[in-house]
Amino acid sequence: MKLKVCGMKFVENIQQVAELQPDYLGFIFYEKSPRNFEGIIPKLPKGIKKVGVFVNEYVEIVVSLVEEYQLEAVQLHGDESVAYIKELKQHLPKVEIIKVFGIKGAFNFELLKPYEEVVDYFLFDTKGKERGGNGITFNWQVLKDYNSTKGYFLSGGIGLEEVDELTMFFKTSASKYCYAIDVNSKFETKPGIKSVKKIEQFKAYCQKLTAKS
Repeated sequence: MKLKVCGMKFVENIQQVAELQPDYLGFIFYEKSPRNFEGIIPKLPKGIKKVGVFVNEYVEIVVSLVEEYQLEAVQLHGDESVAYIKELKQHLPKVEIIKVFGIKGAFNFELLKPYEEVVDYFLFDTKGKERGGNGITFNWQVLKDYNSTKGYFLSGGIGLEEVDELTMFFKTSASKYCYAIDVNSKFETKPGIKSVKKIEQFKAYCQKLTAKS
């Protein structure tokens, strides 16, 4: 099971978390977020993919930031259309595209079909007041109706307290295409600062999940 740690912000903390070798580190380029990233991304160990998180951003700005920070993936957290993603892919053919959909209660998975040919992964987050980082889980059993074969990231209020619930989820058919777990606010001491100890514990849990699959 892949692990993505999102909302990284400060150099020292980035380096500390990177030493744990998560699969993805997420950097939020959205001014309204308390985790909005501005600064330097230190050199990361090989194998960690840098993800830029954007919300309804101009294509030109996304492309510019991908090039500036050498991002390997782009996470689209707004209302980006298929046409928008096609344009983005023309500029960034080698960059992974992750499209986010918020879930609160029921969800119509038919909405995903137009995106299947243009994205690499989907990400399911809890639909809330903010565009992510709400610290609330949604009912993962909704994903039993997932009708795509694309891998997806599971996000939304996941912390160490959810480990038992996650273990149960990964015993169900709803988890079949879960490619990665995305964590953020539940591992913070304050916005943008992650608890290295908690991330280390959760990484060990993800490794156990991978061994069982």
